[in-house]
Amino acid sequence: MTKNVLLVGESWISSAVHYKGFDSFNSTTFHTGVEPLRKALAGTDFALTFMPAHEAVEQFPYERSGLANYDVIILSDIGANSFLLPPAVWIHSQTVPNRLKLIKQWVEDGGALIMAGGYLSFQGIDGRARWRSTPVEDVLPVTCLPYDDRVEMPEGAAAEVVLADHAIMQGIDGNWPPLLGVNEVKLRERDDVELVARLPEDQGGHPLLVTGRFGKGRTAVWTSDISPHWLPPQFCDWPGYKRLWTNMLEWCTR
Repeated sequence: MTKNVLLVGESWISSAVHYKGFDSFNSTTFHTGVEPLRKALAGTDFALTFMPAHEAVEQFPYERSGLANYDVIILSDIGANSFLLPPAVWIHSQTVPNRLKLIKQWVEDGGALIMAGGYLSFQGIDGRARWRSTPVEDVLPVTCLPYDDRVEMPEGAAAEVVLADHAIMQGIDGNWPPLLGVNEVKLRERDDVELVARLPEDQGGHPLLVTGRFGKGRTAVWTSDISPHWLPPQFCDWPGYKRLWTNMLEWCTR
């Protein structure tokens, strides 16, 4: 049976100024980080819908019925402000439903939520992602730090599997390709929380993959990226990448 996955975020717009002697000009480019995951899920039981970050500001549902068609929501590299400050609030000072509370209720009722890492995930660069102390943080198996939580590892770090018998680890063999960074988070002290993989102790031992439950729903966090730069191309091309994400989605929707 096909299961529907909504990936929210993983896009950005870059503006550059090019100086050539006396003259200069501007350019603007649009980027996404969805392709490795889209490729990994092609031909599986998971149908991926991609909602870029700039579209989510207005198009992410305001009502419970708008989430009814999805089995899993993945929040990846998008900050809380994109949900809290749509134009109706930011420009017109109107009231609208709080979509972070909507996500929490959706998970409590049986939905599945994954947060993936990035510069605007968890607390993010300069603390700007602002997921700490939100209703979404309430459902996660981890808590966010109150400040910039990036752990940059230019030397690379290989994951350490803590629970090799966890369902998400099935079929993932051998050494993992290196990661270049994660968001630092803190494990919740609850019986449902399972630390599946982490960084090596000599690189902080920070959680990498954690699962948990909230109400009738399931949650998971992957504290590194789903695409470059924290996830190098060799990780995205590694057969274990496809297995990791299909296993994670299967566990979340079980």
